[in-house]
Amino acid sequence: MASISPMPPGSAEPQGQDRSMGQLVSVVTADLQTLLRQEVELAKTEIKEEATKAGKAAGMFGGAGFAGYMVLLFLSLAAVLGLANVMDGGWAALIVTAVWAVVAAVLYQKGRQRMSTVSPKPERTVETMKENAEWARHPTK
Repeated sequence: MASISPMPPGSAEPQGQDRSMGQLVSVVTADLQTLLRQEVELAKTEIKEEATKAGKAAGMFGGAGFAGYMVLLFLSLAAVLGLANVMDGGWAALIVTAVWAVVAAVLYQKGRQRMSTVSPKPERTVETMKENAEWARHPTK
């Protein structure tokens, strides 16, 4: 049976309890730097994802708004001309305008509610940073 001889001093990196305090601090510092870089990357990724979602939603709102505008323009014109057969044209236009004012107010409120659901804060990053801070305070737990 062959025996393993201990490594001569200075021949390789010390392991376990043989490491000096300076080496341990250096390793911990390097690990913390890596961790912070990863957290920054996670935050950037989360913010980019939320901005992409908000941008796509805004683009869809814009396209739908234009198409809807064209439909409603001609529908409104038809309503004004239809009502003009029953009453004066000025009153017919005023009635159609009032209806559109109510619709605009309702749509504004709905859009405001939906926009409030977009989160500009990177939630996962905040959570992991809290966990990291807790670990840094009590690394043995």
